[in-house]
Amino acid sequence: MIQVSNLKKTYGSRVLFEGLTFSLNKGDRVGLVGRNGSGKSTLIKIIVGLEEADEGQITQPQNYKIGYLDQHIHFTKNQLLEECIQALPKEQEHDFYRAEKILFGLGFSEDDMQKQPTQFSGGYQLRINLTKCLLAQPDLLILDEPTNYLDILSLQWMKRFLKSFPGEVLIITHDREFMDEVTTHTMGINRKKLLKVQGSTDKYYEQLAADEEIYEKTRLNQERKLEQLNRFVERFRAKASKATQAQSVAKRIAKMSILSQMESEQMMGFRFNYKESPAKRVMDVQNLSFGFDKNDLLFKELSFDVKIEDRIAIIGKNGKGKSTLLNVLAGNLTSLAGEIKTHPATKIGYYQQTHRKDLHPSWSVDEEIQSANIELGLSEVRAICGAMMFPGDDAKKKISVLSGGEQSRVLLGKVLAQPSNLLLLDEPTNHLDMESIEVLTEEIDAFPGPVLIVTHSETILHRLANKLIVFKADDCFVFNGNYDEFLEKVGWDDDTPKTKTKVKVDKKEIKRLRAEIIQKRSKELSPLKKQSEECEKQIEKIEHELHHKNELVMSSLNDQSGSTSLQDIYKEIGQLQLQQERAYTELESLISKIEYINKRYDSELNELLDN
Repeated sequence: MIQVSNLKKTYGSRVLFEGLTFSLNKGDRVGLVGRNGSGKSTLIKIIVGLEEADEGQITQPQNYKIGYLDQHIHFTKNQLLEECIQALPKEQEHDFYRAEKILFGLGFSEDDMQKQPTQFSGGYQLRINLTKCLLAQPDLLILDEPTNYLDILSLQWMKRFLKSFPGEVLIITHDREFMDEVTTHTMGINRKKLLKVQGSTDKYYEQLAADEEIYEKTRLNQERKLEQLNRFVERFRAKASKATQAQSVAKRIAKMSILSQMESEQMMGFRFNYKESPAKRVMDVQNLSFGFDKNDLLFKELSFDVKIEDRIAIIGKNGKGKSTLLNVLAGNLTSLAGEIKTHPATKIGYYQQTHRKDLHPSWSVDEEIQSANIELGLSEVRAICGAMMFPGDDAKKKISVLSGGEQSRVLLGKVLAQPSNLLLLDEPTNHLDMESIEVLTEEIDAFPGPVLIVTHSETILHRLANKLIVFKADDCFVFNGNYDEFLEKVGWDDDTPKTKTKVKVDKKEIKRLRAEIIQKRSKELSPLKKQSEECEKQIEKIEHELHHKNELVMSSLNDQSGSTSLQDIYKEIGQLQLQQERAYTELESLISKIEYINKRYDSELNELLDN
């Protein structure tokens, strides 16, 4: 468990966040959300000890172990498996099976086990560090954007791992579906403050909207009340009979604490610059083959067409050739065999993550976007800069000072600057926050032309794809259907690396032990579930009473006769809020106990089934 109290962090005159108070209770798996630049990664670094807060404190139990993925690559062994088992606790230092199980889950093969760690790509080297982090068996596991370097198969394995992880988890990810599936709570930094709710991102954003609505209504009521009191003072301060009362009201005004107006949140918003085209069939691909080595082809005799209404997702494990296929289609690489025919009116808009290295560090944002289309006027360039969240003077920022997410937005801006009627998008959601991804997804969906997109986001796959190009088990093929149909008819099972077979246990004995575990769990959970249901009913009753009392307050504020005693109502509200706080604390404690017991028994069941 970790308790964070009144945390504040500033950079110069800029307050990143302040007053952050929350706890990570036993078994909590918390998703941390917020706009890019809101302070999510900074908060994690403070918890880990890589940065210091300006104010506040963090307390944790003695010998509490935090596991944090090290982005720094440093290997000391010549073989992958030897490198990873160094992270095992001393009493398990020879548990090769456990290390292999995690490595296989993260996409490594049996042949990879004896390879040098430095032979792997940057993304796979980060997976090696992640393996070491998981093998260390921390009490708290902290992951910052793990979906950026995991493919669709390793993400599915990671979901299963996190859901059965016996400790606490704090995770930042832009993949909303992934977060909702693995977390028990959602916590967000918004307008420098923190909100934590039990449940999904939907519940978090609903609660955030409700809190902001209440805040704004309260602020407006305060303004109206202040205006009313000021009118009273102005009207009666000169009258002898009312001067004392007016002076008293003026003192009351001076002591009033008025809520400040909420800062506006900057949102990314844009439309792709669609160029009209008469084409119904935009591209026709026949028997396409490519490999950097002609004896080791990434795809062979691949054929498909691209029609105006197509949303084609290119999916599969990393390193299989998804991005390479886009490069071949864009004309940046020459195929070894086959033919690509494009309609003469076709204009390609190509977004590629690796193009970040082609950005000019000394150029400003507007110069970089202008370079994509020199025919654009200054006002048009500035409009694109604003849409990419670089308003005003921010458009003059140098590329060298931008974060990875900001550079990704510059690349998107360059795509917007060019008229296009066919989009090729390579992992466009990486380094974007959830709100920006939602905007991007809507704009891709609204684009009048066809789209080919490489993505591991199942949210986007479910929402957009009507055709798939699948890299699976050393094959590349077209699936004419959506992602749900693919999972139902084909799936990923035979593309998932398997660990070595363990000694089998008698099936009847497994069945008996399973029934015994389930019975024990039910007996232990039954009284806790009953208590939590009673607690929820109590909270519902308190909230109903609070709603009624707040309505009385609003009514009294508008009641000029003063017939209702606000003091009595506020006293009752205070008592109810205290009861509410105690009830929520009790409920959270009960839920944590239930989740912990479920995890413990799930772990026993999984271990039994593994045999």
